[in-house]
Amino acid sequence: MCQYSAADGVANDWHFVHLGSRAVGGAGIVITEAPAVAPEGRITPGCLGLWSEQHIGPLARIAAFVKQHGAVAGIQIAHAGRKASADLPWRGGAHLSEAQGGWPTLAPSAIPFGGDLTKVPRAMTVADILRVQDDFVATAKRALTAGFEWLELHAAHGYLFNEFLSPLTNHRTDQYGGSFQNRIRLLLDTTRAVRQIWPEHLPLAVRISAIDWKEGGWQIEDSIALAKLLKAEGVDLMDCSSGGVVPDAKIIVKPGYQVPFAEKIRQGADIATAAVGFITEPKQADDIVRNGQSDVVLLARQMLVDPYWPAHAAKALGHKLPPPNQYARAW
Repeated sequence: MCQYSAADGVANDWHFVHLGSRAVGGAGIVITEAPAVAPEGRITPGCLGLWSEQHIGPLARIAAFVKQHGAVAGIQIAHAGRKASADLPWRGGAHLSEAQGGWPTLAPSAIPFGGDLTKVPRAMTVADILRVQDDFVATAKRALTAGFEWLELHAAHGYLFNEFLSPLTNHRTDQYGGSFQNRIRLLLDTTRAVRQIWPEHLPLAVRISAIDWKEGGWQIEDSIALAKLLKAEGVDLMDCSSGGVVPDAKIIVKPGYQVPFAEKIRQGADIATAAVGFITEPKQADDIVRNGQSDVVLLARQMLVDPYWPAHAAKALGHKLPPPNQYARAW
């Protein structure tokens, strides 16, 4: 979950305590918010980055602490595309002007997101596309240096990869637009390049918006076809979210509303999946895995509410996680 609390992309004590407490609370894996692969790829000026060597040390400190307390240290890397250069959410979240500290945005096509995100992005040249691909590879190398053992490419929620995937936002007529094969080209090529430097024994995941929730947009059949191709490139897990690419999508939100996407992709592409989206109760989470709807359950908002949710869930399900020594007398 984005914390919007970094300066120049550098993690600080807030991120250390925020992520470290989830490891202490019993999580199996702790995944950072999505550090940007380039300065222009940040959602806001407060977002984490991993585009330079200065970012490695503070993230390495977090990764080491997370592993020390029994969790896997995971990291999700991203480029926000046309949704970049926004203000902090508690200040409204609108696009920032240059005078306010904003910056020009990039996208596959020069189409603004809408709503408060009014900037018209610059349509990327092929040189821009290849540079961003290289940025992802370089960032993955830095993540490995920092000690992370689980890497996710963020291709969901209307950020850059998602903008290329969706026909609603990709109106290109070159090799990166038009057909399904062209629209997935950037993600597929980047995944292939990242897998070449990301060790085979460490998991590589891709987060997608399984559907756009809008007619004429990306559909679940597209996600299944994409997952098959990503699996062939060495992707180990599909993280199945949805929406975010256009502001007027009609999303039907209810407990576990995105779990069916994880189940369909798991079955259709024969690949491990992660389920997300309003998973809040221990039995609910347990049933999702036991019933074969997904292989992993990822929690976000509920872990903000309760960093010790895994320990509480274990107890509710008749188990007990070993407490840290410092908390043993009260666990």
